[in-house]
Amino acid sequence: MTRTAAGDPTAPPYARIAAELRRRIEAGELSPGDRLPSTRDIARTWKVAIATATRALAVLQAEGWIVAQTGVGTLVAERPRRDARRGGRAPADPTLRRATVVQTAIAIADAEGLTAVSMRSVAAELGVPTMSLYRHVAGKDELVMWMTDAVFAEIPVPTTSTDDWRARLMLSARLQWSAFRRHPWLAQLISITRPQPLPHLLAHGEWALAALAGLGLPATTMLEVHVTVFSYVRGLAVNLEWEAEAEATSGLTEQEWMDRQTPAFDELANSGAYPTFARMLAGLSDSFDLDLDRLFELGLTALLDGLAPRLTAPPADGS
Repeated sequence: MTRTAAGDPTAPPYARIAAELRRRIEAGELSPGDRLPSTRDIARTWKVAIATATRALAVLQAEGWIVAQTGVGTLVAERPRRDARRGGRAPADPTLRRATVVQTAIAIADAEGLTAVSMRSVAAELGVPTMSLYRHVAGKDELVMWMTDAVFAEIPVPTTSTDDWRARLMLSARLQWSAFRRHPWLAQLISITRPQPLPHLLAHGEWALAALAGLGLPATTMLEVHVTVFSYVRGLAVNLEWEAEAEATSGLTEQEWMDRQTPAFDELANSGAYPTFARMLAGLSDSFDLDLDRLFELGLTALLDGLAPRLTAPPADGS
């Protein structure tokens, strides 16, 4: 691979970004152990897609200039490889690793929705032939599976243990909600009737199930409670992707859409056929906003309140 000059206007964006960061390392502006900007920071600074920023860092990592450390970020390598310092030839396609393909697909889904993800769109974002992706994933179905697991890998399983089953389930649900919030497309991928054997997803399930392990519950009850709580979180989260798609399709924000429906709802309320709805509508302030985060907390508290008597009741025989 020919090294690209940072100021070369003919080079693709990812190559120019990689060249500029490489220049800073060589000039000592970035020292060994220094943390590089995140992919989001790079995307914001250079005004490129996150997938482009991901590819730029992948090039530098393949050349040996940087290393990625879990929980820390991307750091300048202590001793760049000799071929990197000399501008030696990098691997033929350093970006085509499964992790890069998966992260690129996640970036596309975050920006444009899951329907925008295809083997062709990922390849186009990476600037490689579509067929080259099949050396790393078998197809879109497998790609989506790895995307799901990679997202849950972003959320460390809590290390703080507690015997309070309620606090543990609440924390588990909130972590899941945070994942769905960051990646609205995720909720529609997880099925409770056809569970996927994904290690990072299972790690979160294991932590939630452990909250119930000390209650002396039958295995069926443990599973049903776990599925019930997870289904509540997922069921509310599917609205995130639906709203994002609706806004992209219609060009209207949620509030703009509601404003356009107000006359029709007022007409229904004034018809006299729906008195309870009319009273509720009249009681809402003009500033009312359906806050999904607040709704999530309300429903989660009510759900756990309802489960508590069932999970902590003494056995029927009094033993």
